[in-house]
Amino acid sequence: MAVVALVNQKGGVGKTTVTLGLAGAAAATGIRTLVIDIDPQANATSGLGVWDPPITVDHALAEERPGSLRECVLASGWPGAAGRLPMVVASSPALASREPQLALDPLGAQDRLRVALEGLDFDMVFIDCPPSLGLLTINGLFAADRALVVTEPGAWATDGVAQIIRTVDRISQRRRDPLALAGIAVNRLGRTRDAQYWYQQLCEAYSELVLPPVHMRAAVVEATAQSLPVHMLGTRPGAAEAAAEFDALLRRVVQATRTRPGGPDGV
Repeated sequence: MAVVALVNQKGGVGKTTVTLGLAGAAAATGIRTLVIDIDPQANATSGLGVWDPPITVDHALAEERPGSLRECVLASGWPGAAGRLPMVVASSPALASREPQLALDPLGAQDRLRVALEGLDFDMVFIDCPPSLGLLTINGLFAADRALVVTEPGAWATDGVAQIIRTVDRISQRRRDPLALAGIAVNRLGRTRDAQYWYQQLCEAYSELVLPPVHMRAAVVEATAQSLPVHMLGTRPGAAEAAAEFDALLRRVVQATRTRPGGPDGV
């Protein structure tokens, strides 16, 4: 089971959009996929068509219990055959109060999610982390095999990427096994001169770590608004192109999860 945490301490870069795009691409190819939403905004949860979940990830984080996430797995609300849809561990705004409570457990605060993951049986797990470097994100990084940095081509994007990479490096040094980078996913790449300039800055700074970009398209926004995967938008303008970009991104992420930590893609 490959576990990928999608991270950036900066909000508004589209981590959830990329999480859902990868989940849709994985499910479309028959990969058994789970999305774990540990962002109190719960956008990945609603994006998967789950409303008022009967149980959330907060249940698993309330105490240290190995395998407790198995009790929290729900079916997504996306249309389609059940066996070809991602599953979800939902979030809710109530999760925001969990972080200060985790801080009261100095021995287990950082890896409670990793313990809760024990016994799950999926091919791919995507963890949608909050836009912060708090204990929820740290739990996501301790639970993951790889970290996928999500950014957009704008001013200070390179500095933000450098900051989160330093955080991944520090966490890797504190784990029993290395935490490597799956790469840098550049989201919302527009055709403006400014966007192209900052994209080139990222490519020059991080070379092979920059993965195939996801361009800014109305189809992606429409899919998010309808709580549908872009792969299900059919003939809508830009939908096929967006789906192909998420497919290409998924291939690189899967390739990274099969590379030994500490190799060319590692930290």
